[in-house]
Amino acid sequence: MLPRLRTELDFFPSPVSDKPGLVLRDPFRYSDATLIIPAPLVGCLEFFDGEHSELDLREYLVRVTGELDVGRLAEHLLDALSQAAFFDDETFARRKEQAERDFAAARVRLASQAGGGYPADAPSLTETLAGYMQDAPAPDGRVLAIAAPHISPFGGVDAYRAAYSALSPADADRTFVILGTSHYGQPDRFGLTRKSFATPFGEAVTDTALVEEIATAARDGAAMEDYCHAVEHSIEFQVVFLQHLFGPGIRIVPVLCGSFARSIYTGGMPEDNDNVRRVFGSLGEIAAREGDRLLWVLGIDMAHMGRRYGDGFEARAGEREMQTVEQADRARIDRMEAGDARGFWDLVQRKRDHLKWCGSSPVYTFLQAVPSARGRLRHYQQWNIDEDSVVSFAGMKFHSS
Repeated sequence: MLPRLRTELDFFPSPVSDKPGLVLRDPFRYSDATLIIPAPLVGCLEFFDGEHSELDLREYLVRVTGELDVGRLAEHLLDALSQAAFFDDETFARRKEQAERDFAAARVRLASQAGGGYPADAPSLTETLAGYMQDAPAPDGRVLAIAAPHISPFGGVDAYRAAYSALSPADADRTFVILGTSHYGQPDRFGLTRKSFATPFGEAVTDTALVEEIATAARDGAAMEDYCHAVEHSIEFQVVFLQHLFGPGIRIVPVLCGSFARSIYTGGMPEDNDNVRRVFGSLGEIAAREGDRLLWVLGIDMAHMGRRYGDGFEARAGEREMQTVEQADRARIDRMEAGDARGFWDLVQRKRDHLKWCGSSPVYTFLQAVPSARGRLRHYQQWNIDEDSVVSFAGMKFHSS
């Protein structure tokens, strides 16, 4: 039988005009390989489900190529996928085990987005972020929290600027509790790490005492030294903006929030899960005890619409269907501004989150942990991530009621 393809791989149309087909890559970076499956061979991937044989694959290749001798083509496809560790097999298991062991043993969490989402050297990064923050509005009062995108900064410049311009030099000595979306973690689970975050600016220091306090309360609801931190961007982008404003040695509490998918699709509230409820309680106790010593940062994107995200329409920022999406986004933002956790979650559950928000779990976690929070929208934005797909996000600030 043919091996089974890993279900968590990324699949998307090739952006290379002279190489049409389907791109396969590993979002966990257990493998650094990126493969483009030529368009005529994309159908072959359906045979790697653990239920088809190599003979089935060869019969299919004969049909699509019109050639009888397809053995070498089948072997080449098998070898390419196997060497890339894209099969759920022993090769992948070894790669996974080694990567997770390496992360656990590392002294710091290394930057995963430097050279991609932002420049890899400090002078260039300083120049880039200074450009992003140019002509930013002045801070207007004490801030309890901000919400910023976690899209690559070049795509969400206006929203990032709106969020981070709410901060002032007086915030430099606070500890930043960063609640980021966990794109790869398990539902109803939080990801923690004791590691400092290394970026081109230097090391942001993790408050291990607060991390340990959350972990102790969470028990099975949190994974310590969660490998997802090694590849996740939702916290890293916030760290570099904070370092740009306040220097490399900021204090952080990095918390990845897994989706509350069970609540969205089967009903009930996230806190019906004992593990989730314990984390909410621990964060709430920390918020009440530490007060103004903390500043909360939410790394969230909002709606994901269009072809890339499985919708049957071509999405254009601010046009047609995306005008309706903006109305629905703003209804949720209104509940965030009001500090209405239940009202916010009711809207997320409606139509099983048809907006596909990539940030609802950090938002709900924050509203539960800090019920006194009241927000204000500073900027709403939509951005075409490709020709047919749009992501929305916002820059927000929160204060205590």
